[in-house]
Amino acid sequence: MSGADGHRPIVVGVDPDPSKRLALAWAADEADRRALPLRLVRGVLFGGYRSGEARPSWEQWSRTLQSVGERVLKEAVAFVESRRPAVEVSASLADGEPAWVLREEARDASMVVVGSWHLSIRRELFSSASVALPITAHAPCPVAVVPEPEHITQQPAYLVVGVDGSPHSAAAVDLAFEEAALRGAALRALYVWHPPLLGVLDEDAAMGECRRVLSETVAGRTATHPGVELHHEVVRGHPVRVLTEASEHALGLVVGTRGHGGFTGMLLGSVSQGALHHARCPVITVPV
Repeated sequence: MSGADGHRPIVVGVDPDPSKRLALAWAADEADRRALPLRLVRGVLFGGYRSGEARPSWEQWSRTLQSVGERVLKEAVAFVESRRPAVEVSASLADGEPAWVLREEARDASMVVVGSWHLSIRRELFSSASVALPITAHAPCPVAVVPEPEHITQQPAYLVVGVDGSPHSAAAVDLAFEEAALRGAALRALYVWHPPLLGVLDEDAAMGECRRVLSETVAGRTATHPGVELHHEVVRGHPVRVLTEASEHALGLVVGTRGHGGFTGMLLGSVSQGALHHARCPVITVPV
């Protein structure tokens, strides 16, 4: 995230529950590492009151929602200021569904950060309360989904990035190197080869081609980030399973929003979508 994006804020969606601050903490740390401002956003449907015997007026209900929203944001700002005093922080209470509000904010953001509580795929697709999937599919900037804290006990600390030779994965590799350099962490780049159902005539040749693509993808990045210890390998298996297992003890997993495995017209590839549902660490998706 350099160049024109260098001073754009990191945007984080604020959960009203003060016990659910993993995403907020992650975003504050990321803003501090990158010396970027942090923008806290809370989306509320002010006209969303639907039922109740003693129904208040629309104006009263809107005032109540606004008061609660402002209190939530004030407490979140105090949390960030206590955790990362050097971070420039602002807050915005917006009228609208959280996913729509964050999609609008993403237009001028360096990164959007949201929490996730490992909803099932069905609940993720059909729950209006879920924002991770629509934000990841539509945002023009990287999106970090934080279901759990970074795993900092593993030494040396490392991140994992998925590579498949597509422009999306090349962009993911760029960001993964940045993230590793900012943390002083190692980077594990994985090309996951998933054999076709009917098999291949020469599996050794197929694996060799994967190794060539992987080497070409990471080539040059080590010169830009000489302090990052890089490990790269080709692994045979299903991409979602391999990447999820590889990132179990990682600081985070970085993937492109759609690689060679996706279908034309899909907003989010099967690998990135699977990683969001199964990974037990922060997942950063990167669009081209």
